[in-house]
Amino acid sequence: MPMEPICAPATPLLSSPVAIIRVSGDSLNRVLEPLAQLPKPRMAALRRLEWDGYSERALVLHFPAPHSYTGEDVVEFHLHGNSLLVRRFLEHLGGIGIRLAKPGEFTQRALLNGKQNLLDVEALKDLLDAATDTQIRQAQARLGGVPAWIREAKEKIAFWVARTEAAVDYGEDENISLDMGALKSEVTVLNETFHVEQRRSASARWLKDGVRVAIVGKPNAGKSTLFNALAGEERAIVTEIPGTTRDVIEVKCEWADLPLCLFDTAGLRHSDDPIERLGVARVDPILEQADYVLHLVPAPDSAPDPEILQRLAPYHEKVLIVRNKCDLAESDGIRVSAINGELEPLKQAFIRRFLGEFAPDACLGALATKRQCELLADLIQQMEMISTLSDSCPVELPASLLQGAWLLIMRLTGEDRADATLDALFSGFCLGK
Repeated sequence: MPMEPICAPATPLLSSPVAIIRVSGDSLNRVLEPLAQLPKPRMAALRRLEWDGYSERALVLHFPAPHSYTGEDVVEFHLHGNSLLVRRFLEHLGGIGIRLAKPGEFTQRALLNGKQNLLDVEALKDLLDAATDTQIRQAQARLGGVPAWIREAKEKIAFWVARTEAAVDYGEDENISLDMGALKSEVTVLNETFHVEQRRSASARWLKDGVRVAIVGKPNAGKSTLFNALAGEERAIVTEIPGTTRDVIEVKCEWADLPLCLFDTAGLRHSDDPIERLGVARVDPILEQADYVLHLVPAPDSAPDPEILQRLAPYHEKVLIVRNKCDLAESDGIRVSAINGELEPLKQAFIRRFLGEFAPDACLGALATKRQCELLADLIQQMEMISTLSDSCPVELPASLLQGAWLLIMRLTGEDRADATLDALFSGFCLGK
């Protein structure tokens, strides 16, 4: 089906040495003929572009269909990077029938034309959004095609879908039966793989999305010192005066191989200072959105403050008590000295909670988006239902469940083009992608 031509800047609309305008569509030779003669495929050539009184020397590249990013004809114009010039050029393209692309429309066409699968598209978006070295490596590892375990599962499920459908349609006439024992054995092996991938995905999601960490405690517990130590820079003011931190301070960093969003908070105590009270009041919203709450307790204290424990009680499942200033006194539990940078016990606690049995490198290539993880969970549930069927059940039951599993795998890779989540995914891309 012919697609109308689209265009978009592939570089930001800012002053720069070069600006790239990307065009995609059918028969671009004809559409762009009034503007420029296209060069030979995949060879750059200088062309004089003249329109509406403008005259521009541009580098032009032509990628004929189907050997292009979108699978359609693609042309790139490399102009001088004046943002007004770029806007005027885009206006001219619109005047000759090349409309401005919607966000992500180039990549969407690549998916529809079979140049990419949906897993690649999601990995590309994560790569563009990555803010840490770990996130870049995670996204890059997911580029390059459907993982082998998904391809193998798809082949095996396809075999059993065909087998059960044949038993349903021709079982009596052709004496085709279904070996439920063999099917269940295959399902067990598949589900073992799916469960491993599910655990890898749980760790990979933390690496992709990051961990929101709130540091709380009484004044002078060393919260700001720990905050600076984790951030790797002096972001919070540290003094011996209680109540120095009056507001929530936020910083993003990478620590223990995890992307962190750290929140340093005001010391929790009663105060007559109205500014300090405002700072304390802002702690509760941070506690609600945090994935991990570090309750910092000075090692010299015999026990945590009961009032703070009561305040943190609603969040107890994500609270970790950390005994700080262990260079001054002995204590039990997670022991650190933030001022001396002695944080190894805390690092191991982070790794156990968020990465579990997997090192970051073991998560490379794992499914990591919410959509992927939810589909994998549904796939496991579908396969487990097959395992609970009686060996003497009607063949229509496993046939229906296997069809459901097949559709879930198709949705996972994007071969089910009716997936309602696709528009939301592509809307998160920039115009030129």
